[in-house]
Amino acid sequence: MQSSLTCQSAPASRRCCGQPFTASKVAPRPRVTSVTCRAAVGQDPLLLRVARGEVAERTPVWLMRQAGRYMAAFREFSDKYPFRMRSETPDIAIELSLQPLRAFGTDGIIFFSDILTPLPGMGIEFDMVKGKGPVIADPVRSIERLKQLTPLSDPASRLPFISSILSTLRSEADSAGVTLLGFIGTPWTLAAYSVEGKADKDCKETKKLMFHNPALLHSFLDFLTEHLITYAAYQIESGAQVIQLFDSWAHHLSPQQFAEFSLPYAERITAALKQRYPHVPVIMHANGGTGKLELMRGSQADVIGLDWAVDMATARDTLGGNVRVQGNVDPMVLFGPEEAIRAEVERCLKAAGPTGHILNVGHGVVQGTPEANVALFCELARQSGAFHASQAAAAACCNGASVREHVLA
Repeated sequence: MQSSLTCQSAPASRRCCGQPFTASKVAPRPRVTSVTCRAAVGQDPLLLRVARGEVAERTPVWLMRQAGRYMAAFREFSDKYPFRMRSETPDIAIELSLQPLRAFGTDGIIFFSDILTPLPGMGIEFDMVKGKGPVIADPVRSIERLKQLTPLSDPASRLPFISSILSTLRSEADSAGVTLLGFIGTPWTLAAYSVEGKADKDCKETKKLMFHNPALLHSFLDFLTEHLITYAAYQIESGAQVIQLFDSWAHHLSPQQFAEFSLPYAERITAALKQRYPHVPVIMHANGGTGKLELMRGSQADVIGLDWAVDMATARDTLGGNVRVQGNVDPMVLFGPEEAIRAEVERCLKAAGPTGHILNVGHGVVQGTPEANVALFCELARQSGAFHASQAAAAACCNGASVREHVLA
């Protein structure tokens, strides 16, 4: 479907052609300069304003796993080059980060990377094995292994590609009038990956450590917290305007465990970033966190990301009206017909209300999702100003009718 607010797609970049990647294989990136994409002159981009708590003209939208295998353009790279090469080679990572903006006109660019990216800079090497996910050959399960870790005191030298990627993307974001998002994994999630050595549905090794040697786990979490603050600050200094904390493995924790082993460490990062960079909003997204909303009510994060396991209106009531939220459409809805997608997005928009909400999926876009449905999802966000105005008009009409009926009675 067409919209008067849709960004014009830039011409497709030339793709890599089977040889080992070199920068010359990706053509210069065309800027997205359609006037309809830009924020008003002198005004910060929409998503950034909403994350800060400002009243805006409509609900902004971006999607977790925004760049991914559901896009044919993305698969042209992922089918040829291993993950770390894609995420650590600036020209490839920049191209992959920009693809959703060009295709769907999202209100945010999130840079193509991974929550595990900073780990090698701390002495925890990992590989991304196709069909298995991340593999850490030397997991952290002892005090001796913990002592071998390296402080991430100079991320610019350990992870130089991050600055190159983000600084270029910031220029592109400014040109398009959209927001550049950086992100990190929470200490709990990175600790769990590092202890397990892989993704594990039971989180068995980490839970064993939690019960048998909680002091060691807390020491590891302390270490990760300090250096993730450094890493997130590096992203901000490189151009990120918003930072999202991904607690991807929060669903492994009971509320009591979350309150001890995850939330305090995420809050330390949030507090440190807000002290250093008060102008940079922080989004806290915990996968499985909707069972822990009472604990998150007092979070220092500017925005709480919601998965789809909770009703949006219930979450808003639980968190309190002053807390901004993000989410929370079930990503599987995007496999449905147009009328189902429209109904679900409208339900989410209505429950969230016209202010303090960033439209997103509740976890991540699933491989195989039709690109046309992602485009529709983003288009509905662009229409949200009119939707909220119609909802307000209908409510005013109903309230007026109720008053008249009361008077006539």
